[in-house]
Parts: sequence; structure tokens; C-alpha cells
Amino acid sequence: MLWTAALAVLILGSACSNNPSSASDNQQNDSVQAANSAPEESAQPEVTLSFLHWRGEDAESFNGIISKFQEVYPNITVEMQTLPSDQYQTSALVKIADGSAGDLFASFPGAQFEAVAKAGLYADLSAEPFLASFNEALIGAGVKDNKQLAVPYQLVYNDPIYNVKLFQQLGLTPPADWDGFLEMCAELKENGLIPIAFAGADIGPGQFMNTMVMNNLPSDDAFTKVEAGEAKLTDDWWIKTLSQIRELNDKGYFQPNALGTKDAAAGALFIQEKAAILASGSYQLAQNKAQNPNLEQALLAPITVAADQAKYEGIHTSTFLLGVNSKSKHPEEAKKFLEFLSRREIAGQYANETGQNVTVKDVEYNTQELKLVSEWAKKKTLFQPRFTITNGENQKAVTNSIQAVLGGSSPEAAAKEAQAIIDQQLSR
Repeated sequence: MLWTAALAVLILGSACSNNPSSASDNQQNDSVQAANSAPEESAQPEVTLSFLHWRGEDAESFNGIISKFQEVYPNITVEMQTLPSDQYQTSALVKIADGSAGDLFASFPGAQFEAVAKAGLYADLSAEPFLASFNEALIGAGVKDNKQLAVPYQLVYNDPIYNVKLFQQLGLTPPADWDGFLEMCAELKENGLIPIAFAGADIGPGQFMNTMVMNNLPSDDAFTKVEAGEAKLTDDWWIKTLSQIRELNDKGYFQPNALGTKDAAAGALFIQEKAAILASGSYQLAQNKAQNPNLEQALLAPITVAADQAKYEGIHTSTFLLGVNSKSKHPEEAKKFLEFLSRREIAGQYANETGQNVTVKDVEYNTQELKLVSEWAKKKTLFQPRFTITNGENQKAVTNSIQAVLGGSSPEAAAKEAQAIIDQQLSR
């Protein structure tokens, strides 16, 4: 994976020093401090922080938050840089690894987090008091070797979105078993609707696989066992998952050419109400609503087993992991900015302006979509299985096997090919 490969090259050649902030404060004597009537922060050295992430759609909200932060800390200037997610995995790494940018930076859980942690690019946040502002049960994705290296800021439910009004018109409710799910899709198709808009060309496989596999898993750590050589993708549970995804495609429950459909095109089918379900997640609710204010949306997850065999109702992911760069020249100031983001009112501002649920405790949500998603906290959900795969090549092999069955391969052949890649990684 480019993320892992780029880090491996960069870290070998990067310097190991961690330059501390200026110590000029220590040179001030008590009399000078007493005579100075300006706010404490005005006596601090001027610092410019780099905040690096991939969510350009959140820039307006973050700009407002940064302005508030700089009112509290006038000596700290925060410069935000966003990159498209694909570029973020390559060019951003150079800046993070040499300390030239990303004093505070974001990463995905799973393979990306593991690669950055292995490279030693996270400062340890374990002793920071602001961790108490977060829901402890939701920030485990940023823990490595019993250290809190990064803090997941967003809470996402990776469950398909459905059009509530279309369901009501047809007298449909989210089904509780696989037979019911197939019957629902058949009813939608018979009424001239695309049952499921599926972005098979990019994000679809990595999103939809989670709800499709959650109740097929022999154990929650099945993918961890696959990476350890203790289980295989050619075992029944993954073959079954691939078979069910292929069944949906073969029966025409995805749009034509699902394998060639990208995220924006699949989203458009749902927004235009040509498709009743969008195989993505809660992170797209606000975007859909902005483009079609008449949409009434909710979440559902395919239950791939009999109702009495279902262990989980859906999937959750704590993501957008914010970490302080261990090579930063201003780590304390970066921690101040992260502490500011952890404040309930600031996290609430971010959530309501961007349509993203957050991991900060006691945040008040003021939109229908955010309130809807917060109700899923009461359901039994599993942390996203895809992000339990910590090797980037292995993760790619798994999602590629889904694309393979959409392209005509048998589930057995697709699983065998994916397992061969995992075996290669195990042999290294």
C-alpha cells in the first residue's frame, strides 16, 4: 500500500530529533510577569501550527473554530491544509515524516494508523487531561501498546442509507433476516426502483462488506486471525459473504454496471430518488440532504442470517484520528489545539456544521440527521471489520475479492486469489 511503502522509505531517511518549543518563558522573571497586564498567552512566543487532513468539505467549519482558538491563544496561528484522500496517502506523508507540516494531523484507523504508529510519528497522548472529554469506549481505535497515540474525532455508522418515504409508500420496513432482505429488494425492483445504489468502482466494497460480513463472522477477530495465519478467506464465512453480494448483483438489485460506478454517481441515484438504498454510511446523510432537502433518510443494515442468529444490528467506526506529530517543533501548542477541539461546545459546532457525529461526550445535535445517527448508539453494533485488517495489502485483497465477484468470478475463485496475497504477506 502506498501509505505503508512511503512511510518505510521516509522514516529510514528522516531525522530522529524532536525540537522543543522555545523556552523564552522560563527567562521571564516574576516582576516582569506581575507588571504585564496583558493575557498570559500574549507573552508567549509566536508559533505557527500546521493542521493537515483530507476533509476539504469541513474547511469552512474548521476555519471558524480556528478563529475562536486564536482568540484564546493569540500567539498561536493555525494554518490548515487539506488534500484529497488519495493524495493524502502519498504526498502528505513526506510532510508528516520530516516534520515540515502536520503538527496536528488526521489518519484513518486500521492499516494507516498502524503504519504511522510503527513509524513512530505519533506523540503519546496518554497522560493528557483532555482525554476525559471523549467517550472512552469510542477512542480505542487510536490506542497502540496501551498508549493513546491518536484520538478518533468522528463517529460514523457504516450502514446503508434508505429513503424513508419510498419505504412508507410501499409498506416496507427494514427486514430482520436475509430472506426478508431479498424479498424487500425484489419489491423495490418490481416497483421500478433500483434497490441498492452501489459504488463498486471505489468506496462500495470497503463500506458494504462490513454489514454483509458482521453476522457471518465466526468471531469478531476473524480478520485478525486471517492476518495471523490462523484462519483463511477461503473459509465458509467469507465465501458466504461473497456469495450473498454476488446474489444481489445477479438478481439485479444493484444498478447496472455497479462495478464501474463511482461514489458520486451512486450517490446521485439515491439523491434523485431513483434508488431506494445507498450502500455507504451515515457520513453521507448531510450531503444527501443538502442536495435534496425533501429527502427523509434513515439507516438499515442487511441481516445476512436468520433473525435469531443475528449478533449485530449494524456497524460503527470511530475515525478521523487526530494525532500530534512526534517530529513537531511545537507539540505543546498542537496539544492545546487538540484540547480546544475536544471542548463540548466546539465539538458541537463542528458536528452541527459538518453533519458528522463526534466522539466527544454530551454534545448536543441540532439536525434531524445527526439526531437519527445518535440513536444508533443504543443498538448493538460492531466496530468496522475492514479496519481490523492492519496490513494495507491484505485490506486491498479483501475488497478486491468483492470486485472480482461483481466482475464474474466465482466466490471460491475470488477468495482463493485474495488468500494467496495474504499468504505472500505472511511469508515475508
